[in-house]
Amino acid sequence: MTALTVLAAGPSAQTPSLVQSVDWLAIAPVVVPAAVAVAVLIADLFLPERRKPLLGWLSVAGLAAATATLLPLRAGDRSTFCLGSDPAACSYTADHFTLVLQFLVLAGALVTALLSVTAVRDARMPAGEYWFLLLSSAAGAALLPASRDLATLIVALEVASLPAFALVGMRRGDRLSSEAALKFFLSSVTATAVSLMGISFVYGATGTLHLTQVADRLESVPGQLDTVAMVGVALTLVGFAFKTAAVPFHFWVPDTYIGAPLPIAGYLSVIGKAVGFTGLILVTVIAFPAYSDIWGPALAVLAALTMTVGNAAALRQSADRPNSAVRLLAWSSVGQAGYLLVPIAAAAYSDRDQIGSTIAYALMYAVVNLGAFAVAALVARTKPLHRISDYRGLYAERPLAALSMAFFLLCLAGLPPGIIGLFAKVVVFQSAVEAGLGWLAVIMAVNVVVALYYYLRWTATLFRAPEGAEGAEGTQTATTRTKAPWPVTAAIAVTAVTALVLSGAPQLVLRFASSSLFPQ
Repeated sequence: MTALTVLAAGPSAQTPSLVQSVDWLAIAPVVVPAAVAVAVLIADLFLPERRKPLLGWLSVAGLAAATATLLPLRAGDRSTFCLGSDPAACSYTADHFTLVLQFLVLAGALVTALLSVTAVRDARMPAGEYWFLLLSSAAGAALLPASRDLATLIVALEVASLPAFALVGMRRGDRLSSEAALKFFLSSVTATAVSLMGISFVYGATGTLHLTQVADRLESVPGQLDTVAMVGVALTLVGFAFKTAAVPFHFWVPDTYIGAPLPIAGYLSVIGKAVGFTGLILVTVIAFPAYSDIWGPALAVLAALTMTVGNAAALRQSADRPNSAVRLLAWSSVGQAGYLLVPIAAAAYSDRDQIGSTIAYALMYAVVNLGAFAVAALVARTKPLHRISDYRGLYAERPLAALSMAFFLLCLAGLPPGIIGLFAKVVVFQSAVEAGLGWLAVIMAVNVVVALYYYLRWTATLFRAPEGAEGAEGTQTATTRTKAPWPVTAAIAVTAVTALVLSGAPQLVLRFASSSLFPQ
């Protein structure tokens, strides 16, 4: 711990001390990727073009180092950027909740970086800009779980989001990429503006931005300010609902995933979603419990709509349509967002321990969805149209990649041997039942059954005979097999092994996600 004086205290004895202490170890998971981002940007100015791939490996090393900094923080809660001695007036807290989500964010960004090493070179994207933006977004995403005031929360949200807009449009000269970036930017900025208005209303009603102080003061807000606080709570949730791709704020998802480079589509489906759900948990469960009678039913309805719309749209995808594989993964991510919303809504009716179910599901989803995008990146090297039909006969061409993809899809569907997916869905289903949301549990069960169709259809495609090989036993396939780049192979292997281990011991996920999640 070192001391950093930000402003001298005034002459009045009643003026609170504004001398803040900075715990550098606590903020290391945020500082390390930010520092590496600056180093990459500077190095890009001096490195010759043939040396630019080194920037990718520097970024991979930086994300691995940032993930490693989480290990010494397991001992206990650490807070920094605090005003005076009031523990409720700290802007950054590294507790169990923070560390779990920072691990998800940084490990997910690390897998994205492995997939990007080859993609940046093959697509001739500007390496310096790409890696700087990815690291900056990861730093913002790592800051958000530790944020304990509304100002830091919204800054972290934008630091994670603004680089993502540019990353989506990184494929210069590609019309789909430019349109996707513009749509993503305009819709996100609008949602952020609405959230900022809501935060201003909450601040006007409570006179504070720190989450725990907001919660205390909302319990006794004067009657004439109750309407202002209520509107502020509703508007604040809009921005985070947008980031989670909850219906009706989901319209940007399919076009954005299609237009973005494939590793960035995977990044948005996992890290972008984690950012939104983290912010949603912090503002609802910590800051706004006094208005749980408002956000609880609203989130329950959003969960039902989101899972239904996402699965219905995924069901309609044609296997031979260009980009159908990415589009199906996009709509699948919308449906999965509906499941993730269920425990947050349930927390309004029972207790906030339900949040552990959301975190456990998010960890499972991050592993298997990034794995699915990793296999998609491998297939796209020889079949760039991203059609589901392109996966026909993948088992004959690349058996291990096909088995991995099948396992990822079965995990998303919640079918054995994808035990971790089944376990996560059961935990979420149980949280709805325990909260008395029987109607939501029924809707979830129906959607799980509906989703089985398109997941199993894609899985069956992997093991069908390749086109041109039917009726001619032993005939060679016409597809030319190319050697898989080892970073992509490593990403597939890491996600597949992790999913297998978690399927063997699924209880570890819930224990890791919920243990002392919100200590009293």
